[in-house]
Amino acid sequence: MKAAISSAPNSASASMKMNRWLIVLGTIIVQMGLGTIYTWSLFNQPLSDRFGWDVSSVAITFSITSFALAFATLFAGRLQERWGLRRLIRVAGVVLGLGLVLSSQVSSLTLLYILAGFVVGFADGTAYITSLSNLIKWFPERKGLISGISVGAFGTGSLLFKYVNSALIGAVGPAQAFMYWGIIVLVLIMGGSFLIREAVVREQAPASSTDGAKQPETRHDYTVKEMLRTKEAYMLFVIFFTACMSGLYLIGIVKDIGVQLAGLNVATAANAVAMVAIFNTAGRIILGALSDKVGRMKVIAGALLVTAVAVMTLSLVPLSFGIFFACVAAIAFCFGGNITVFPAIVADYFGLKNQSKNYGVIYQGFGFGALAGSFISAMLGGFHLTFIVIAVLCAVSLLLALIITPPGQGRRTRQREQQMNLNPSSRAS
Repeated sequence: MKAAISSAPNSASASMKMNRWLIVLGTIIVQMGLGTIYTWSLFNQPLSDRFGWDVSSVAITFSITSFALAFATLFAGRLQERWGLRRLIRVAGVVLGLGLVLSSQVSSLTLLYILAGFVVGFADGTAYITSLSNLIKWFPERKGLISGISVGAFGTGSLLFKYVNSALIGAVGPAQAFMYWGIIVLVLIMGGSFLIREAVVREQAPASSTDGAKQPETRHDYTVKEMLRTKEAYMLFVIFFTACMSGLYLIGIVKDIGVQLAGLNVATAANAVAMVAIFNTAGRIILGALSDKVGRMKVIAGALLVTAVAVMTLSLVPLSFGIFFACVAAIAFCFGGNITVFPAIVADYFGLKNQSKNYGVIYQGFGFGALAGSFISAMLGGFHLTFIVIAVLCAVSLLLALIITPPGQGRRTRQREQQMNLNPSSRAS
């Protein structure tokens, strides 16, 4: 039995399918607008040149944006209950757009941190978590694929706007580029919101993937408090933190690795930035769909293993052009897959009803992961030791991924075995 959704009409399944795919389209448009924030690195040097700020100081803005994005997910579910999904997405789109437009007028780092950092990040995270969770509720039988489509759209927005924002910066300068960027994002998010309808889960029951393979699902919709009383919530947080730290650290320093460790020239190493975006997006779509077929934790375990091998290679093996790009592509692909599969895992383990709130808590691993890599690198003094730390964390998280099961599943399995032992006739039936 699949989770029933009250906003889907019961009398006409064809109409429901059509409506569901319109919601997919609306969510894709919204997510593409939200994903444009990942073009921030394009603004570091131009803003430094314009105002005389240190490049590293400007780059802190994106760390603040990432942390604010994750922090917002803690409150987004409550705001959705109060305002409704469509209204919340529209408000977030207006705030995000205005935050970028007002950033065109700043003349101090403090204002830049507040507007382009905290305000933009908070608005982005609010719309990201709620639109993603809503779409998963509409497709309980294809959580992995649908999560991949939604999160893949976020990555596609980043990839496309690398060219849009590069052109804007070259044509009108970084300040004016903020204004046009903000207007475009506001239009995208507002426009997409008109196609979105809010799903309301009536009941939760185990769903099957399209090939009939059972995904490990909960029979109970956990509240946040109930979820935090389970050990599985903390195990998932550690795994997600590790996956996010490895990917986000690479994204921030990939060009520097190419120059310093692989001996590439700046122009060649810069191509790795585009490669990260391409393989990140591919990983989101491919591994998301694959998780519906083979099981989500198997996909996570495989991605962690590949990431561990790749970072150890970057740290210990003399890097050629081919080895460098292969490792970068592997880490980006696995990172994209990990952050795509995790929303579906949280729904499998803790139910669909409170998905936005529950995933918002686990998603804090993203915010802490965005900061941890840089802090560890600063403490250890470079790439090599940081990569080794990441590899060790991947090994620990891989072990957790292999042993974790949904809350209460082990107890339910033992109860079924005891019942079968007490009633041997049930075994034959």
